[in-house]
Amino acid sequence: MVCAMVTARSPKTHVHNGNGSGHAGPESRVAVFVDLDRTLLRGASGLVLSAAMHAEGLFEGRRSLPGERLFYGLYDLMGESLAFMAMVRVAPRFTKGWPVEAVCRAGELAAPELVELVQPFAPGVLAEHREAGHLIVLTTTTPADLVAPFAGMLGFDHVLATRYGREDGRYTGGIEGDFVWSTGKLATVRRWARESNIDMAASHAYSDSVFDLPLLGAVGRPHAVNPDRRLHAVARLRRWPVEHWDRPPGVPKMGGLEPYDVIRPLVRPAMFPYARFDIDGVGRVPGRGPVILAANHRSYFDVVALAMVAARLGRPVRFLAKRELFDAPVVGQLARALGGIPVDRGSRSDTPLREARRALEAGEVVAILPQGTIPRGKKFFDPVLEGKTGTARLAAMTGAPVLPVGVWGTEAVWPRSARLPDVGNLLHPPPVRVRVGKPVHLGLSDAAEDTEAIMAAIMTQLPAESQRPHEPTAEELARTFPPDHTDT
Repeated sequence: MVCAMVTARSPKTHVHNGNGSGHAGPESRVAVFVDLDRTLLRGASGLVLSAAMHAEGLFEGRRSLPGERLFYGLYDLMGESLAFMAMVRVAPRFTKGWPVEAVCRAGELAAPELVELVQPFAPGVLAEHREAGHLIVLTTTTPADLVAPFAGMLGFDHVLATRYGREDGRYTGGIEGDFVWSTGKLATVRRWARESNIDMAASHAYSDSVFDLPLLGAVGRPHAVNPDRRLHAVARLRRWPVEHWDRPPGVPKMGGLEPYDVIRPLVRPAMFPYARFDIDGVGRVPGRGPVILAANHRSYFDVVALAMVAARLGRPVRFLAKRELFDAPVVGQLARALGGIPVDRGSRSDTPLREARRALEAGEVVAILPQGTIPRGKKFFDPVLEGKTGTARLAAMTGAPVLPVGVWGTEAVWPRSARLPDVGNLLHPPPVRVRVGKPVHLGLSDAAEDTEAIMAAIMTQLPAESQRPHEPTAEELARTFPPDHTDT
């Protein structure tokens, strides 16, 4: 029997009791088995759950688990160990006589704090599985009564977790069914899968621990998420995906630092003495939460101008750029390491939009150049900017605010006709102007109309000279074409 308060608050989530209560559908389904600690969460749930149980008075007159803070600290750093799991295995003894209702209340109390520990990119991954019609199953050693409220808040369909024995509303100090860990976790999953008509060969499993190898090897699509060293080695050997849900795909991290954190101190005007920067409005960008920065495109040097904005923000900015940039040696690797999202122009692939959406759902900043490419010829001098609808569609998908960014003067530093910027112009560096505007009001129902609104907002951030009619000279027109272009 699941706690009444849990089922009342989160009716979608079914806590499996191991007694054959699952119902098989007419057709097999795909399930997604997700581990909790260090996979879905940034670390261990134990300290949060322990604090909630203390708040419910469950440890009054009793000892808490000896050395738990040290154990959880080592767990966060290294992952599961036999010593840690031995401690977890004997934990039911400490609960003997506890009222089940009080533990359920502790689970309810801990749930919001556990939600705060969810890895930022995890909800996006799970959302894609839901959109595909997959069942999302929390599969954890953590006691079911403690974790069910959290699972309900996150919208899990099922919970497969360790169940403590109970009698007359109190815990007996033992375990009902399997200890849901390692081979015990696999046994629980297989039993539920048979009852629920799950196609294991088509199903996914996500875990950080080498001790989950039995489950990972039993599904057709295993994923190593934030893997410990041993699982990482096995995953590489078996060519399983290795993922990290605290950052975008391809972004490395060492000592808690991303490449952005290392490069940020170097991205300052003094590093580019051949340009004179005038940047304003960065304070309009929220310090946290999803944001779309939509900028116009005048030069390859726009990347530097936007990097100046990112450096002042103090938070990573993921940017969409054409694939050619990512294919370039050194620069391409750096672009991917910084979280750049490559775009294949003309391919009609939705992958870039999906990656950008995942970044925004993780609460990150995404920079987009809605024009797609630098305008050529007379189009470059047109005061009316035209953009593609991707930015508007992304805003509609995520609800993220769109802030217009007006960039001006970058073409004087690096015209499209040049293979490199003019780094020798130190005596009279051209001015580069960047303005960040207020969020654009969007209807979020018509992508074409919203795109017009976004481009109009960008134009308001450009200097007055951008709106004056201008008949370009032949030399000015030539500077808007690539160096190998002949028909100007």
